[in-house]
Order: sequence, then C-alpha cells, then structure tokens
Amino acid sequence: MPRGVQRPRLDANHKAVEAHLVAHGMSFLSLAAVGRGCPDALVGYLGVNVLLEIKDGAKSPSRRALTEDEGKFRDKWRGQCALVTSPDEALAAVKRVIAGRVNGVLAGGKP
Repeated sequence: MPRGVQRPRLDANHKAVEAHLVAHGMSFLSLAAVGRGCPDALVGYLGVNVLLEIKDGAKSPSRRALTEDEGKFRDKWRGQCALVTSPDEALAAVKRVIAGRVNGVLAGGKP
C-alpha cells in the first residue's frame, strides 16, 4: 500500500454482506478505502445503484454509531444512503430502493 495511505477498516460483517448480495445477483463495490465519511459500499442491481453504510450489528449501539465524518456525509448527501447492520438488512434495503424506483418514488434514504 502506498506510503501515507491507510488500510480501510472494515466492519466484521462487511464481507458477509458482500457475499450475501453477490449471491443474490447484485454487483458490490467496496468504497471503504475512500474514507472521509463515504459509505462503505456501492451496490448495483437491475440498473439501480444503492449506497450502503455497513455497521456491525453484533456491536453495542454506541459502538456502531456513525463517525463524525459519516454523519457529515449523510447530512450533506442529497441522494440515497441506507444504514445496514446485517446481510439480510442490506438485501432488504436494496430491495426497498429498487421497489421505490419501480414505483417512481425515492426509497431507502436516510432513516
């Protein structure tokens, strides 16, 4: 890794979320290395892109809270970004966004 570049810190369930979504026919691009509050993943399915912020649901609520940078990103981002804590939650979030796009409504945004 180039000097001065930090290795991304992945939540323990990041790979499980990826595997689950890929198994359901979705594209998964980890954005964890971007940093600066950028969501952890970009998921593509049926021509729609979905941003996911992945937190480890096994941790206490205080340990899975958004970082300051993540909070700033979500406050400023004008598009969809879903917060998920498990592979099944991630799948449901992507399906909500897809359903919203099919019905002409933006879905899966900020809780």
